[in-house]
Amino acid sequence: MDTVKLKTDRLILRKFEEKDLEALYLLLKDEEVNRFLPWFPIRNREEARCFWEKRWKDRKYSFAICLREDDEPIGYVNAGMDDSHDFGYALRKEFWHRGIATEAGRALTWLLKEDGVPYITATHDKNNPGSGSVMCRLGMKYCYSYKEQWQPKDILVTFRMYQLNFDGQEDRIYQKYWELYEEHFVETGV
Repeated sequence: MDTVKLKTDRLILRKFEEKDLEALYLLLKDEEVNRFLPWFPIRNREEARCFWEKRWKDRKYSFAICLREDDEPIGYVNAGMDDSHDFGYALRKEFWHRGIATEAGRALTWLLKEDGVPYITATHDKNNPGSGSVMCRLGMKYCYSYKEQWQPKDILVTFRMYQLNFDGQEDRIYQKYWELYEEHFVETGV
């Protein structure tokens, strides 16, 4: 098991452990927290266990966001290992609007850059501009938007795609979503 721990002024980022299943359940059952996430809220602790085992248990860049004062998870931050290096995060709503997602994101982006990951991408629903604000505070740049019939929720969503290049190739733009979705465009004023 990877034992990487990242520390910031207020936070510890560490791997989720089996002892964290209750905290994970509290995060993933909340309808408001999960409104803009790609899954439905979970219904019980067994679903929390399955979620952890399938999505985060063995992934290198998946971390619980914990307050330093008690080391209890209040959210997560992660980045995928596929060609998108998709960056994502969520917090329990009582911790929103405190700069915690940005602080955790800065720690993870530092690690990704140190490890030689060339870039990250992130998307957000245009109806969730707060998420886009976190991306901007991390130095990510808006690249384009696209419409997707989002599964499994089966709703039409306009996503805004952001990118942060770590390797000096500032003109690189990840094109997969642009090519995959027929309706794509660049919005002005984003």
